[in-house]
Amino acid sequence: MKHLQVIVAGGGVGGLSLALSLHQAGIAVRVYEAVRDPSPLGVGINLQPTAVRELTELGLGDVLSVSGMATQRLNLCNKFGQLIHGEPRGIAAGYRWPQVSIHRGQLQVLLIHAVRDRIGAENFRSGLRFAGFEQRGDKVVVRFVDRDSRSELTDEADILVGADGIHSAVRHQLYPTEGEPRFAQQILWRAAIEADPFLDGQTMVIAGHFHQRIIVYPIGKAASGKLLTNWICQMTVPDQAPSREDWNRQVEKKKVLSAFGGWRFSWLDLPALIERSSNIYEFPLVDRDPVSAWTFGRVTLLGDAAHPMQPIGGQAGSQAILDARALTRALIETSDPAAALARYDADRRPMMNDIILRNRNLGPEAAMQLAEERAPNGFARVEDVISQDELDVIAKSFAAAAGLDVETVNHRPSYLSP
Repeated sequence: MKHLQVIVAGGGVGGLSLALSLHQAGIAVRVYEAVRDPSPLGVGINLQPTAVRELTELGLGDVLSVSGMATQRLNLCNKFGQLIHGEPRGIAAGYRWPQVSIHRGQLQVLLIHAVRDRIGAENFRSGLRFAGFEQRGDKVVVRFVDRDSRSELTDEADILVGADGIHSAVRHQLYPTEGEPRFAQQILWRAAIEADPFLDGQTMVIAGHFHQRIIVYPIGKAASGKLLTNWICQMTVPDQAPSREDWNRQVEKKKVLSAFGGWRFSWLDLPALIERSSNIYEFPLVDRDPVSAWTFGRVTLLGDAAHPMQPIGGQAGSQAILDARALTRALIETSDPAAALARYDADRRPMMNDIILRNRNLGPEAAMQLAEERAPNGFARVEDVISQDELDVIAKSFAAAAGLDVETVNHRPSYLSP
């Protein structure tokens, strides 16, 4: 694999992690990103300890700890803010690595800086949109279009990896009749704002139930001494899915307040956060059905291009990083590139397909729905509503299925020897 060359279509978290991983393994890589000047847009993302382990082994642990927050606890609450279940996270839960909550845009920027520094700025090519590929013998010929000049560029490598997100053009060429993502009849409103800490300042809270819930957690320290706080309001809607052009559009705060204006708890005044948020973005809750293959010869998929899933349990970004490491390991341990991609597919796809379906059923957050169904008016004691055994089964089954349990994360062999 010494002289192997890889083209990565997509410069998001997954594609950039793959570039760094391949470089660490001594494999030549070129990344093509459609956006001309990637900027730190977006809101919060949770990186699970299993993904933080991989970024640490890529030499990014220190910069992560400076840019993000080490989340110590997760609380699941009902719509009245009453605690259903709380559990330690990251180091506090016994992992050797923290759970890091960070601004997605900041994460992408620090990954871009590392990629440019390590593989060379000339090998991170932005403003070039993937236009198609053709497999010719033991090579893949890939076409890109310059977003500004509309001129076409052709590149050739041994392997093409589509890491171009939920609207992946690489996946579309492999599955041309798949259509648009699957809309779950829910909308998310999201923002990040500097705010005073809530609870202990290191806790992530999910409150509500299947049809209406909030997610709130700090993602960084602000110069003011406050915390940059990510909030999400999510609810079922009767509407059709918005067109792709309307994803990530700004909405007026009164629209959010009309649904969540009464969500004031002893530990959080959500309407006050909404009122002070200058930029609130709207996203549809979407995923795609699992597919029977990611790999076709010398072309494969990674991250949201391979397994677009609902953002339950902080999985999407973390699993994209694990995809990158698993794919790199397959390439360095398997002499034939096509066989290596097939091995990666067989290793990762069944687990990811399972998580896609688990996330549709709320994943580890299913306890909130049980509490809503059994005690819609709240409770005096949570033990009268849902047993600790039930809570443990929900949490542990998801962690084990996703490879997130402490034993697995702490003691599995490294994907690559650091």
